[in-house]
This record gives sequence, C-alpha cells and structure tokens, in this order.
Amino acid sequence: MKLATYRDGSRDGQLLVVSRDLTQAHYASHIANRMQQVLDDWNYLSPQLQDLSDALNAGRARHAFTFDPRQCMAPLPRAYQWVNGNGYPSHGEVLARAAGVPIDPGNDQEPQLTQGSGANVWGAMDPITGARDTMGLDFCAGLAIVTGDLPMGCAADSALDGVRLIMLCNAAHLYVGPLILQRPGTAFSPVAVTPDELGEAWSRGRLHGQLQVTWNGRKVGLCDAGANMHFHFGRLLSALAQTRPVPAGSIVGAGPVSNKAVERKGRAEWPQGYSCIVEKRAMEILQDGQPSTDFLHHGDTVRIEMKGAGGASIFGAIEQEVVRSNS
Repeated sequence: MKLATYRDGSRDGQLLVVSRDLTQAHYASHIANRMQQVLDDWNYLSPQLQDLSDALNAGRARHAFTFDPRQCMAPLPRAYQWVNGNGYPSHGEVLARAAGVPIDPGNDQEPQLTQGSGANVWGAMDPITGARDTMGLDFCAGLAIVTGDLPMGCAADSALDGVRLIMLCNAAHLYVGPLILQRPGTAFSPVAVTPDELGEAWSRGRLHGQLQVTWNGRKVGLCDAGANMHFHFGRLLSALAQTRPVPAGSIVGAGPVSNKAVERKGRAEWPQGYSCIVEKRAMEILQDGQPSTDFLHHGDTVRIEMKGAGGASIFGAIEQEVVRSNS
C-alpha cells in the first residue's frame, strides 16, 4: 500500500491512503489519524489500512478524492530520529580521491552512520530556504526507510523485518570547501510505500530501479539504486541497533545513490550521472584537475523521482526550488 500525510494545520498532519497510480486518495481517520499511530501499532492497524487500499484501488472507496502531492507534508512529518548512512561507499571513495585523502581500508567493511534531526523534515514540494549564494548548497538524492521497533543487537536479516515504509529523500547539504557546514533539512517523497508494494524490485534490503534527478529541467542522474548498494538497509539498521534499540518511527537513509565509474579510453567516467553536486565536482577534479560545476543558487529547481517497470511514478516526485529566507 501507499501512504501519505496531508497538511491540516497541525504538526503531524492527516494520514491518507493513496492509490497505486497516485491519482486517488482516501482519509484514514476511521483507522488512524497520524502516521506515527500506525507505526506504533503496525500489526493491528496496517491490515485495516490494507483493506482500505484494496478498496481504493478497486474503485470501491466511497469517499475517495483526487490526490494532490502539493498538499503533502513528509509522510512522517516528525521522526524519533533521522540517520543517514553510507550505503554506497563508492561515493565517499570518489570524494576522498578528489581531495587527495587516503581511502579508509575499512570504508566498505562496516557502515558509517550520521545522526541528523528528525524534526527538520520537509514535504516533497517545500522550498529549500535559508541558504546564501556564498555557501555551497547541494542536493543529495537517495532512498530512506521508516522503521518499526527493533531490538538492540538485531542482525541484518532480522532487521529487514522492521522495514515498514520506503521513501525517496533529498538531504540538503551546505559546504564550505570539503567541510559540511550544515544540513538545513531533508525532503521526502509525497508517498511512502510498503515493501510488498514494490514486488521484485525490493530484494534483500535493496530497491532496484533508476533514481532520476533533474536540475533546472536537465536530467543529471539516472543512477541504479540497487546495483552498487554495498550496505543494504538491513546492514544499516543492524549498525544503528548495535548500542540501543531503534524505536518505531525512525528514518534511516542510505546516502546519495552512487554508481561506480567505468574506464573509457583510459579515463574514468560516470555514465549514469550523479545524485549530488559534490560528487560531480569530485569527478571533474579527477578528470580535469578542477571543478567546473557550481552549487545550487536561488531560483534553481531540483526534481527527484523513481518510476516502475511500466513507467509510472512509484513515490511521486520531490520537486523543490531554492528560495531566499525571509529573515
């Protein structure tokens, strides 16, 4: 099934069930008002939501209405925690090579996790605000999952049983040189999807499909999200649970989707493009000795989407514009 959260003036919004083709929606208020309620009591509430989803997709839901992603908050507007991992170590290796830093030999042995704020969460069409043009503002397109409760010390395979929902994300970064100055916020796709809805595309903690990234109307990334994902979501969750239990309503990302370079005519090339500007700039340093691609500026737009085998959007699109802060 597919779930979303509509704005209703509150901090947590109103829970919706969304049709498979993203055209229709139905309020789930007779089952649960908020996404966190469902995550807290998944075994009891999710079957009821599944029944509503089946009725909606069959055209039998009595109070269905047209789904509008512009009205969406993030599927989980406030999370107990937001943690981003390095599911694609090749991303870090490219940055290290460009900076002339020795590559950590353990980079692909154990996951690395960065704790973020679960409160600074944006809807899919909320603007990216507050950045100055003197800063290096970057998009970071990737995948994220929402968890159920996981016990401390759970193994990677059993951790996958705790994956409740899958989303797209855009984790904005601000750079000064190679240093990350701030992470101003993260946007998530309008719709979150249960693993069973993805069919064979979801396999062993990886989602296989092309992540499409468009910058100012030009496609810059068509990276395969499953091909080079070294640490699948089970590994990332297991690493998170090493020292503490993971509460239902935690969001875990896998970092920017990154595909490895290939050798062409003696040069390393990235034919699938890129999911963040800093990786593109690192590619340019390795190839040409200096970067030529600038970071985001006010008025720029970023669109992130993944489509299924039939060409239909799975999660809806993240579409954000960079705007000046009013302050």
